[in-house]
Amino acid sequence: MNTTRWRVSSYTGNQGNCVELALEPARARVRDTKDRDGGTLEVPFTAWQAFTTQLREQ
Repeated sequence: MNTTRWRVSSYTGNQGNCVELALEPARARVRDTKDRDGGTLEVPFTAWQAFTTQLREQ
């Protein structure tokens, strides 16, 4: 059973042109809302934290 909890971006419109995010203890996973089976970008959770922190500081 797949227990991954994907969250859709709050910026997603009615057409689903956005991304989904799954945060796990060791990694963050990102996928295309329109192509959920097409592949997933996975990065270490600490790298995701650094990335989002940097975005907030912009």
